[in-house]
Amino acid sequence: MRPEIAVEDIPAPKRLAPHAVAMSATVRVEDADAAFGRLIVLYDPEGTRDWPGPFRVVAWVTADLESEIATDPLLGQVAWSWLTDALEARGCEHHALSGTVTRATTEGFAAKADQPSTTELELRASWTPASDDLSADMRVWLDLLSAAAGLPPMDVADIGQRRGRPEG
Repeated sequence: MRPEIAVEDIPAPKRLAPHAVAMSATVRVEDADAAFGRLIVLYDPEGTRDWPGPFRVVAWVTADLESEIATDPLLGQVAWSWLTDALEARGCEHHALSGTVTRATTEGFAAKADQPSTTELELRASWTPASDDLSADMRVWLDLLSAAAGLPPMDVADIGQRRGRPEG
Protein backbone atom coordinates (compact mmCIF):
# COMPACT_ATOMS: atom_id res chain seq x y z
CA MET A 1 0.00 0.00 0.00
CA ARG A 2 1.15 3.51 -0.74
CA PRO A 3 2.51 5.54 2.21
CA GLU A 4 0.12 8.41 1.37
CA ILE A 5 -2.93 6.23 2.11
CA ALA A 6 -4.22 5.47 5.62
CA VAL A 7 -6.88 2.74 5.85
CA GLU A 8 -9.06 1.89 8.83
CA ASP A 9 -11.96 -0.43 9.55
CA ILE A 10 -15.35 1.22 9.98
CA PRO A 11 -18.77 -0.17 10.91
CA ALA A 12 -20.42 -1.93 7.97
CA PRO A 13 -24.03 -1.38 6.95
CA LYS A 14 -26.25 -4.03 8.48
CA ARG A 15 -29.25 -4.07 6.13
CA LEU A 16 -27.66 -4.48 2.71
CA ALA A 17 -26.58 -8.11 3.11
CA PRO A 18 -26.42 -10.83 5.75
CA HIS A 19 -22.67 -10.19 6.12
CA ALA A 20 -20.57 -7.10 5.38
CA VAL A 21 -17.24 -5.47 6.14
CA ALA A 22 -16.23 -1.87 5.51
CA MET A 23 -13.19 0.34 5.57
CA SER A 24 -12.34 3.93 4.89
CA ALA A 25 -9.20 5.51 3.55
CA THR A 26 -7.71 8.98 3.41
CA VAL A 27 -5.03 10.01 0.93
CA ARG A 28 -2.75 12.75 2.24
CA VAL A 29 -0.55 14.74 -0.12
CA GLU A 30 1.70 17.50 1.16
CA ASP A 31 0.05 17.42 4.60
CA ALA A 32 -3.46 17.88 3.19
CA ASP A 33 -6.29 15.44 2.60
CA ALA A 34 -6.40 14.89 -1.17
CA ALA A 35 -9.03 12.13 -1.41
CA PHE A 36 -11.27 10.09 0.82
CA GLY A 37 -13.10 6.85 0.22
CA ARG A 38 -15.00 3.89 1.54
CA LEU A 39 -15.02 0.27 0.47
CA ILE A 40 -17.82 -2.06 1.50
CA VAL A 41 -17.87 -5.77 0.76
CA LEU A 42 -21.28 -7.39 0.98
CA TYR A 43 -21.70 -11.16 1.25
CA ASP A 44 -24.88 -13.15 0.75
CA PRO A 45 -24.07 -16.90 0.84
CA GLU A 46 -27.69 -17.79 0.03
CA GLY A 47 -27.77 -15.69 -3.15
CA THR A 48 -30.99 -13.88 -2.21
CA ARG A 49 -29.78 -10.54 -3.61
CA ASP A 50 -29.89 -9.45 -7.24
CA TRP A 51 -26.13 -9.88 -7.69
CA PRO A 52 -24.69 -12.48 -10.04
CA GLY A 53 -22.59 -13.97 -7.22
CA PRO A 54 -22.27 -14.12 -3.42
CA PHE A 55 -20.17 -10.94 -3.08
CA ARG A 56 -20.81 -7.32 -4.04
CA VAL A 57 -18.10 -4.68 -3.79
CA VAL A 58 -19.21 -1.08 -3.26
CA ALA A 59 -16.62 1.67 -3.69
CA TRP A 60 -17.00 5.37 -2.99
CA VAL A 61 -14.31 8.00 -3.60
CA THR A 62 -14.39 11.77 -3.25
CA ALA A 63 -11.72 14.38 -3.97
CA ASP A 64 -11.46 18.14 -4.37
CA LEU A 65 -10.56 19.26 -7.87
CA GLU A 66 -8.54 22.12 -9.27
CA SER A 67 -10.77 24.65 -11.02
CA GLU A 68 -9.33 24.03 -14.50
CA ILE A 69 -10.02 20.28 -14.19
CA ALA A 70 -13.47 20.77 -12.68
CA THR A 71 -14.82 22.46 -15.81
CA ASP A 72 -13.66 19.76 -18.23
CA PRO A 73 -16.78 18.33 -19.93
CA LEU A 74 -15.09 14.89 -20.06
CA LEU A 75 -14.42 14.79 -16.32
CA GLY A 76 -17.03 12.10 -15.65
CA GLN A 77 -15.67 9.85 -18.39
CA VAL A 78 -12.10 10.38 -17.22
CA ALA A 79 -12.96 9.59 -13.58
CA TRP A 80 -14.87 6.47 -14.63
CA SER A 81 -11.83 5.38 -16.66
CA TRP A 82 -9.74 5.53 -13.48
CA LEU A 83 -11.93 2.70 -12.19
CA THR A 84 -12.13 0.65 -15.37
CA ASP A 85 -8.39 1.02 -16.00
CA ALA A 86 -7.65 -0.13 -12.43
CA LEU A 87 -9.96 -3.13 -12.82
CA GLU A 88 -8.18 -4.08 -16.02
CA ALA A 89 -4.65 -3.41 -14.73
CA ARG A 90 -5.27 -5.55 -11.64
CA GLY A 91 -6.83 -8.35 -13.69
CA CYS A 92 -9.93 -8.00 -11.56
CA GLU A 93 -12.61 -10.03 -13.30
CA HIS A 94 -16.09 -8.84 -12.43
CA HIS A 95 -19.75 -8.78 -13.41
CA ALA A 96 -22.52 -6.17 -13.30
CA LEU A 97 -20.34 -3.08 -12.98
CA SER A 98 -22.40 0.05 -12.34
CA GLY A 99 -21.90 3.50 -10.89
CA THR A 100 -22.02 7.26 -11.12
CA VAL A 101 -19.65 10.21 -11.22
CA THR A 102 -20.84 13.49 -9.71
CA ARG A 103 -19.20 16.88 -9.55
CA ALA A 104 -20.45 19.50 -7.12
CA THR A 105 -19.36 23.13 -7.09
CA THR A 106 -19.64 25.16 -3.90
CA GLU A 107 -19.82 28.95 -4.07
CA GLY A 108 -19.87 31.29 -1.10
CA PHE A 109 -22.36 34.14 -0.71
CA ALA A 110 -23.03 36.92 1.81
CA ALA A 111 -20.68 36.41 4.78
CA LYS A 112 -18.92 33.63 2.84
CA ALA A 113 -18.55 35.57 -0.42
CA ASP A 114 -14.79 35.90 0.06
CA GLN A 115 -14.27 32.14 0.16
CA PRO A 116 -13.04 30.65 -3.11
CA SER A 117 -15.29 28.31 -5.09
CA THR A 118 -14.47 24.63 -4.77
CA THR A 119 -15.43 21.62 -6.84
CA GLU A 120 -15.64 18.09 -5.52
CA LEU A 121 -15.69 14.88 -7.52
CA GLU A 122 -17.56 11.86 -6.20
CA LEU A 123 -17.43 8.41 -7.78
CA ARG A 124 -19.71 5.62 -6.61
CA ALA A 125 -19.40 2.17 -8.12
CA SER A 126 -20.29 -1.43 -7.43
CA TRP A 127 -19.47 -4.74 -9.03
CA THR A 128 -19.68 -8.46 -8.38
CA PRO A 129 -16.26 -10.10 -8.24
CA ALA A 130 -15.79 -13.21 -10.37
CA SER A 131 -13.61 -14.73 -7.62
CA ASP A 132 -13.79 -15.22 -3.87
CA ASP A 133 -10.29 -13.71 -3.59
CA LEU A 134 -11.08 -10.03 -3.05
CA SER A 135 -7.49 -8.77 -2.71
CA ALA A 136 -7.46 -7.42 -6.29
CA ASP A 137 -10.74 -5.60 -5.63
CA MET A 138 -9.22 -3.78 -2.67
CA ARG A 139 -6.17 -2.84 -4.74
CA VAL A 140 -8.53 -1.47 -7.43
CA TRP A 141 -10.13 0.77 -4.79
CA LEU A 142 -6.71 1.97 -3.59
CA ASP A 143 -5.67 2.67 -7.21
CA LEU A 144 -8.89 4.62 -7.71
CA LEU A 145 -8.20 6.68 -4.58
CA SER A 146 -4.65 7.38 -5.79
CA ALA A 147 -5.88 8.55 -9.20
CA ALA A 148 -8.54 10.80 -7.64
CA ALA A 149 -5.88 12.33 -5.38
CA GLY A 150 -3.68 13.05 -8.39
CA LEU A 151 -0.89 10.68 -7.38
CA PRO A 152 1.25 9.25 -10.18
CA PRO A 153 1.18 5.47 -10.65
CA MET A 154 3.51 3.62 -8.28
CA ASP A 155 5.95 2.71 -11.06
CA VAL A 156 6.27 6.29 -12.38
CA ALA A 157 8.88 8.64 -10.91
CA ASP A 158 8.02 12.29 -10.27
CA ILE A 159 10.41 14.14 -12.60
CA GLY A 160 10.31 17.27 -10.44
CA GLN A 161 11.63 15.32 -7.48
CA ARG A 162 14.30 13.41 -9.44
CA ARG A 163 17.76 13.43 -7.85
CA GLY A 164 16.60 15.46 -4.90
CA ARG A 165 15.82 18.58 -6.93
CA PRO A 166 12.64 20.43 -6.01
CA GLU A 167 10.00 20.96 -8.66
CA GLY A 168 10.21 24.07 -10.82
